[in-house]
Amino acid sequence: MKSKHLTHLFLIISLVTGSFLTMTTAQANDNELGLTVERIYADPSLDGPELRKVKLSPDGKCVTFLKGKAEEQERLDLWEYNLADGESRLLVDSNDLSPGEEQLSDEEKARRERMRLFAKGIIDYYWGDDSQTLLFPLAGDIFVYDLSKDPKKATKQLTDTEAYETDIKLSPDGKYVSFIRDQDIFKVEIATGEETQLTFDGEGTIKNGMAEFVAQEEMGRLTGYWWSPDSKKIAYLQVDESPVNIEKRYEINAEDFTVFEQRYPSTGTDNVLIKLGVLNLESGKTQWIDTGKETDIYIPRVRWLVDSSRVSYQWQSRDQQTLELRFADIKTGKSETVITETSKTWINLTKDLRFLKKQDAFIWTSERSGFRHLYLYDLQGKLIRQLTDGGWVVDKVYGVDEEAGVVYFDANKESPLQQDLYSVSLTEAGAPKRITEKDGVHEVSFSKNMQIFVDYFSSVSQPKQVSLRNADGSLITWLEENKLDKNHPYYHYYQKASKPEFGTIKAEDGQEMHYRIYKPVPFDSSKKYPVIVDVYGGPHAQRVRNQWGARNTYWHHLMASKGYIIFSLDNRGSWNRGKKFEDPIYKELGDVEVKDQVAGVDFLKSLPYVDSDKIGMFGWSYGGYMTIMSMFKHPDIFKVGVSVAPVTDWYLYDTHYTERYLGHPDSNKEGYEASNVFPYLEGLNGDLMIIHGMADDNVLFTNSTKLFKALQDANKPFDMMNYPGSKHSIWGQKVRTHVFNTISNYFDENLK
Repeated sequence: MKSKHLTHLFLIISLVTGSFLTMTTAQANDNELGLTVERIYADPSLDGPELRKVKLSPDGKCVTFLKGKAEEQERLDLWEYNLADGESRLLVDSNDLSPGEEQLSDEEKARRERMRLFAKGIIDYYWGDDSQTLLFPLAGDIFVYDLSKDPKKATKQLTDTEAYETDIKLSPDGKYVSFIRDQDIFKVEIATGEETQLTFDGEGTIKNGMAEFVAQEEMGRLTGYWWSPDSKKIAYLQVDESPVNIEKRYEINAEDFTVFEQRYPSTGTDNVLIKLGVLNLESGKTQWIDTGKETDIYIPRVRWLVDSSRVSYQWQSRDQQTLELRFADIKTGKSETVITETSKTWINLTKDLRFLKKQDAFIWTSERSGFRHLYLYDLQGKLIRQLTDGGWVVDKVYGVDEEAGVVYFDANKESPLQQDLYSVSLTEAGAPKRITEKDGVHEVSFSKNMQIFVDYFSSVSQPKQVSLRNADGSLITWLEENKLDKNHPYYHYYQKASKPEFGTIKAEDGQEMHYRIYKPVPFDSSKKYPVIVDVYGGPHAQRVRNQWGARNTYWHHLMASKGYIIFSLDNRGSWNRGKKFEDPIYKELGDVEVKDQVAGVDFLKSLPYVDSDKIGMFGWSYGGYMTIMSMFKHPDIFKVGVSVAPVTDWYLYDTHYTERYLGHPDSNKEGYEASNVFPYLEGLNGDLMIIHGMADDNVLFTNSTKLFKALQDANKPFDMMNYPGSKHSIWGQKVRTHVFNTISNYFDENLK
């Protein structure tokens, strides 16, 4: 607490007495929009209707999707759109399956945090081949739902144990459901309910079919097992966590605390030992795959070849500068390397590998040219042809229509600010064909036959809408048009809200950086306004896009209506611009990124309506780290900062993420020291608020407590707000409302 500011004393007293929200609500109402943080996080959602997990039934007669209840947006029900009658209707009410609250296991809580999944009710589902059977994971068990029966009698429970079944999958032939229970793999036959345990040594530090921590958190791999296309085998990873250090992690709740002894691979320490095996379901025996003598490796991806006789896996070196695509013979266990990618910095992982069914070939994506592009290889690893090229980035491969001879993929070919669906020929040279027409961001999902796709689209002027389209992009129907008209929950706010402006500035190496700016509403060019720089700044993220930003958008609108300029800049190191744009951060973090944000402020200062003495910064996670580094390094520029869940000491973070950018601590000690915030804390001269969840298992709470102590020892005043029981996302309607009221109030008190 800062004794020099009585307002800070009032802030702390208010937080303790509970009067804080009343105070900030009154202030929040004092804006042009009449929008409040309370309304942003209340039901019904300001986004309008949101559809999730959209899927086509196997018979192609309906499209199904998850949709939140009007009175509780995070409790999801299953809906259908019937292609024959063109009507949408509720198909399965989550209350019919489980009216009570779901009690999650610690393992499932961790998985959902990795997935950033915070919904309740029906969070996932699978179609049976008969198009009458639906499979639901719910409350730690597995349920089958028969659409031909009365809803009250349609549910059949396949598992009923005290253990929590996770990572549920349907076999390709639709006959079995597989899952993980107590660190082993099981299957259950849908028709009979007969259950079979498939692996038997999962206990202690041995986990079968489960993704290790860094795979979940950093590789985007949330599973550790894969059915073969013929449903006769399962490839799985066995991890041995015994080499990983045991770290004590405290989850501090409101009335108690829990000490977790978690095997956490801090950078520079040992990772898990990992083995790849193939389980023959008929014999029950596992053939282990020879992955080589080196054991200090990663296996980020596994995928079956179409004939089920070989399984592919991607082998990644510990330094992440080598990535090999290998094929393994499941009878002998021998592997052959088909493709080798190398980099002087690091190699980004993707999920783009696609094996063709009608020819012995596969699609591979690579950044070897500096930008991610598509390549066609034969099964011996010989390049047939490069399919795309240019100074733009392929974002994701959606699939291949071999009958039409085309690959479908997302890319930012038109502009780094947008994302469109394209197709390109497998056999003929030529430029990719743009399929989606509206400028903005499109994310799609295709039907199995690649004839129909679901298009999720948004732009800065259009909240997310969902349409069903033919492969050529022509509209079949709107599943949710979500028009921003008078019936939309955000309409009357949006009419007065600030509209974003985009532009570019140059980095010191000449590369273009994109920015977005919200001006105050109402705006008077003769006045000078304070600025909040909303930053992320870290790798694998892009903040500046022609996209509806949901709750971030609403908060930007709110703060602009209170008289702030809101500015965001994608500095070098950010995602979706190619490796040349990413690589400058290699070996030292918080250097180039901060310099680029300063360049952004220099641009702002050139604008006549910017108050150069009132520049603040707000960021979460890497953005929280950026906020602290910017305030420590440039106290003359950044006068107020709010840092949420920041990394402060990279020695505390995990191996796969940290070593990707900083290398091993033994070989880059200077880089680690320079990347930590502590060498610069004497520079703090402004108002800094640090916010953290006290049960954060990603960026550990220790990052903040270590900084608290260092600042106290240096006699540096600062403010803090910590949330009992909250993890990295600090999620929940009440707690998020409090977080953003705290952030808004802090800028009002210290910057405005």
